[in-house]
Amino acid sequence: MTAHVDITANPENELHQLHQHLQSHLEQLLPAGQQTDHVRAAMRAGALAPGKRIRPLLLLLAARDMGCDDLQHGVLDLACAVEMVHAASLILDDIPSMDNAQMRRGRPTIHRQFGENVAILAAIALLSRAFEVIAIAPDLPALQKSEAIAELSSAVGLQGLVQGQFQDLHQGAQSRSPEAIAITNELKTSVLFRATLQMAAIAADATPHMRQKLSYFAQDLGQAFQLLDDLADGYKHTGKDTDQDLGKSTLVQMLGADGAERRLRDHLRSADAHLACACHCGIATRQYMHALFNQQLAMFH
Repeated sequence: MTAHVDITANPENELHQLHQHLQSHLEQLLPAGQQTDHVRAAMRAGALAPGKRIRPLLLLLAARDMGCDDLQHGVLDLACAVEMVHAASLILDDIPSMDNAQMRRGRPTIHRQFGENVAILAAIALLSRAFEVIAIAPDLPALQKSEAIAELSSAVGLQGLVQGQFQDLHQGAQSRSPEAIAITNELKTSVLFRATLQMAAIAADATPHMRQKLSYFAQDLGQAFQLLDDLADGYKHTGKDTDQDLGKSTLVQMLGADGAERRLRDHLRSADAHLACACHCGIATRQYMHALFNQQLAMFH
């Protein structure tokens, strides 16, 4: 088991500890191979590169706030599986036939480091490994494992990340309504947050009411994150390419920076209200969400 982490006592230090637990466990689940094993090296580069680990941290914090007494290895495996899926999606988003990005997390993108064919294979291998990790996770009953796999696989497919990226590529340059943009944003971002929080709920044996509130929370959170990402597009020092949204129809383009930020804050208020109803055993998840957005929004002022 991981050590007990009480984020409310010393949030910054405890979050750092939790982040280290995640990083260490990810490295164990994705061990290094031979020097000539380029696919494994690309998998590790994509998943282990320094990052905020927002989704796995949310899973662990929400599970605790919903009553998980301790973060067992099985729950940590769920969190790492989510991060593997997220890393795989970023690798695929960045390849030349998609967004053709050059930088990610302050480093050259995976296809620039290893070649496009290796990048694609590494993304597929990360997806496969994520589901394997859940399937063989200790400390979790078989029903919880199958429910978690169903949630995560749904988030990846045609009702999730795949459809969101397709819409962004093929409709992003067209004139769209705010509602159409919001639907794409939900598919690109909200669905993986929803799967993340539902997996936390599965681990915590949450009630249907709590799970419904978490679904609403994830929807608002994903919209807020996509607005944040769009607002940051023109800023340097974000660790990735700037001006990726030039020529795209986005809510920032439509509403202006001030209007987009107001909309973002509306989503945050709604997300917080839903989360307060779902997590009745602690406030660590809410604290983390507020700290994360306050830090990011500060750079726009």
